[in-house]
Amino acid sequence: MKKMFFIFLGMIFVINSYSQTAEDYYNSGTFKNQIEDYKGAITDLTKAIELNPKYTEAYLNRGVVKGNLQDYRGAIADFTKAIELDAKFAMAYYNRGYDKSELEDNRGAIADFTKAIELNPKDPDAYNGRGIAKKKLQDYRGAIADYSKAIELDPKDANAYYNRGIAKLLLGQKDSGCLDLSKAGELGSEMAYDSIKVVCQ
Repeated sequence: MKKMFFIFLGMIFVINSYSQTAEDYYNSGTFKNQIEDYKGAITDLTKAIELNPKYTEAYLNRGVVKGNLQDYRGAIADFTKAIELDAKFAMAYYNRGYDKSELEDNRGAIADFTKAIELNPKDPDAYNGRGIAKKKLQDYRGAIADYSKAIELDPKDANAYYNRGIAKLLLGQKDSGCLDLSKAGELGSEMAYDSIKVVCQ
């Protein structure tokens, strides 16, 4: 799951033909992303950056939108710029790790998720993301450790239970893996029930 930075978002923002500020374009772009007007969102966030080239959050959110359009390299470039402007921006490391994983740069993803965790140790999504990258590298035990930490931080995280269950199954731990899949299903994961039908009967 990608993460956007919000200053405020409780109304539809209207951009007039005068007195537009970087914040106006930022809020408009963020809103357009929420209604899946991705091209409009990029246009507005780009304008915000033109007006304020050090607008860290605008780079972050534009990167999220580019990722939604599967422009992962463009997204990574924006997250990297956000990190250049703020080396302690945990959300930028998290999102960059997410898109590196999409490009199968799993070692790079692990490095970014690890940095995000160092900066924000209570973010279950960063542990879950790092676990996914470790699983892709067949480090199933390392993945399970990360999924377990995500569950510790958020006991209602269906995705973490599902992912941990799959990793356990890959290690031959059928009973424990199926228990995790069952828990994921209880928490709302339809994929979990589909997997149970295939591997846990």
